[in-house]
This record gives sequence, C-alpha cells and structure tokens, in this order.
Amino acid sequence: MESSEDTEEPPLPLALSSFQVSEEFGFLLPDPLVGAGCASPPLCHSRRIEGLTELPAPYGPWMELAQQLPQLICSHQLRSQVHQMPQLSTQHLQGREELHLAHLVLSFITMGYVWQEGEEGTVQVLPRNLAVPYWEVSQALGLPPILSHADFVLANWRRKDPNGPLEIENLDTIIALPGGESLRGFILVTLLVEKAAVPGIKAIVRALSAMLQRDEQSLHRALEELAGAIEAMSEALRRMHDYVDPEIFYSVIRIFLSGWKDNPAMPHGLIYEGVSPEPLAFSGGSAAQSTVLHAFDELLGICHRQDTAAFLLRMRDYMPRPHRAFLRALRAAGSLELRVVASGDARLRAAFNRCVGALTDFRSLHIAIVTKYIAIAAAKARARRAQPGASAGPAAGRPPAALEAKGTGGSHIFSFLKSIRDTTREGMISV
Repeated sequence: MESSEDTEEPPLPLALSSFQVSEEFGFLLPDPLVGAGCASPPLCHSRRIEGLTELPAPYGPWMELAQQLPQLICSHQLRSQVHQMPQLSTQHLQGREELHLAHLVLSFITMGYVWQEGEEGTVQVLPRNLAVPYWEVSQALGLPPILSHADFVLANWRRKDPNGPLEIENLDTIIALPGGESLRGFILVTLLVEKAAVPGIKAIVRALSAMLQRDEQSLHRALEELAGAIEAMSEALRRMHDYVDPEIFYSVIRIFLSGWKDNPAMPHGLIYEGVSPEPLAFSGGSAAQSTVLHAFDELLGICHRQDTAAFLLRMRDYMPRPHRAFLRALRAAGSLELRVVASGDARLRAAFNRCVGALTDFRSLHIAIVTKYIAIAAAKARARRAQPGASAGPAAGRPPAALEAKGTGGSHIFSFLKSIRDTTREGMISV
C-alpha cells in the first residue's frame, strides 16, 4: 500500500497532530462521529442511525445492514441482504472521520459476508455493490479493503455518556459482529490498551526533543514516562480475562478477524467485483497492526529477526497512512540507544532498560493471553469437533480449524510472538 504520497513526512520532533496522532487519544480516532441521541445503537431505526453516525443520509442502506450484522449473520441472511443493497457512490463522504466510519461499516459487512457460513462456506467474489465503494474508501484512506485494527478498534468506539470518562463501563462499540459481550469486551479492552499508551506516545516526542537538545534530565524523565505507560498497557491488557470468554472468542469471534492471505480456508484470495478480475489477498486483523508497539520498537532500537521483521513491516500497510509516516520519521530520528550508551549515565541506562523490560513483560503477557484464548481454546474446540453431530457455521459456534496454529494476520503465532518477545529482551543495554 506504500505509494508516492507516503515518501515525504515532516521531521520529528513536532506536533503529533502532523501525523494525525491525538494528544488525548493517541492513535485512536478522537471521538468518532457519534451522536449523543442514541443510547443503544442496535435498537436504532434509520432516522436515529443517521444521528448515531452522522454519515450523510444517502448511506442509510449501509448503516441499516451494519446495525443488524449479528442477527443477519446468525440467521444466515446477510449475503442475501447484501445482494439487494444499492451500489452507492462515495462522493458524499467528506473528511477523514466520515471516511473512517464508512470504512469501518464496509469492513464489518464484508467480514460478515465472507464468513457467514464459516470457513467451509466461503465465497470467491465480493459483489460489486459492496466491493467498489469499499475499494474507493480504502484508496482514499490508504488502507486495504479488509477489516484491520484501524477499523476494529481505533474507529469503533463511542461513549455512552458523551461527558463521561473513557472507561469500559462508559464505552460501547459502534458496529458489532457475533460474539455479544465478549466481542464488546475484546474491542474495548484493546481500546483501553491503546489509551494507556498515550503518555508513552507523548514521551517519544519528548525523548527525541531531549536528544536534540542534549538534555539528559529531560530524556530521563521521558523514558520514565514511557516505561510507566507500557506498564499501564499491561494492566489494561490483563482485563481481557474479565471481559472475554475464551470459548466465545475462539469459536465465534475469531473467524471474523480472519483474512484471505495465508489462510488455507481461502487459498486463492477474494475477487473484488468491479475492481479487479484477479483475486486479491489481504491479511486479517492483528495486534501487529497497532502502531503503538511499532513506535516503541523504533524508539528503543529493537531489531527483530528477518522473517519476523518482514511480517511486521507488511503489517504497517494496514495502518492509516499518517501513522505509517510517524513510524518512518521515528526511524530517521537517530539512535536513542547509542545516545544513552554514549552518555555513560547509569540513571539513563536504567530508565532505558526499564522501558525494554516493560515492553518484554507486555509481550510475555500477550503470549499468555494468546495461549489461553487460542491454544487452550483450540484444544477444547478439537475435542468438541470430534463429537458426533457437531454444528456448522460460526453462527452455530463451530470453531474454525484453518488457523489453529496461525494468527488472524497469517503469522505462525507462537513462534512469531516468542521471537518478538525474545528480541525485545535482547534490546537491553548491558551494564
């Protein structure tokens, strides 16, 4: 997805807003276009849906489908409803908020359409009335035409009380898929991890400024702030245990995050009718598409092994274009590690190592969660599949088999995650 518009970016340090990064929300889309008048999105009717999203009125057909996705998928009616949907022009969408919300809606509809009948009932063609506007919106944002972390989490949140806090009790998703409260918990806990990272994102800019000014006191303070933010991210991630049922995640939710690249269930990819006569292959949603951890790796100079680094680099194509520019600017900003080593300052070295240690611990925690929600859940699912009369289709809760050993992004999940964790630990500066 890299193109000519991605080659130029302003140097750091500068205002985060230059990269569409919010001082308050980080990489999250700040307060997505959500009206305060609708307390329960799934119950809204067309007039109130318009108030909910503030997308222009012509896009009512998209919204009406999107708000009914769990029911339409579970009743196996989504595909027929999509076939009846008018092909809408994207010309009335203005500004990145509307484009992001349109991409969110079309992404969720697409994943429901492809996976409605499970991995044994996939389709080969995404119909023109969905594929063409989805492609156009994707091109405008520099995102691929598939559900990614940018849709699933960054743009998919609303406050129940617009004046209330950014806490899970006051948050809800805008669009949902099957999975009920576990899906909601999975999205919102991930969102809170992103929110916990915000002080660390601001600390990156402070650290780079301190490097330029050779201000070791300010650099030390920035590194301590970064370490604290990463530790807060781990605290947020632990809440996954409280809000997400492993069986529901594995058997119901996970398939809708799966893509059509490196997936045995869709080995030939997907034809986007009216866009390309040849099938296109895109990876599914993955935590590796979160810009936050890439940014911390760039600042701390973490060097991953070749195959792992190549996958992570490919995952950057699934990030919003300005966030990719932020990462490239970080890479060009000079080596923090070398500056810390050259300083000979034991306090600076300790603060740097605290950051690396916190990032290592975060990745160890992620491995533990993946073990619970994928490896252990997969073993239980295999046992259920072996029982006579196992039901078919995600609506009935039949677990997927094609990606048992892989992440939804297509990586070999445990070797990948352990490699990342181990190379992070190797980033420590020895005494």
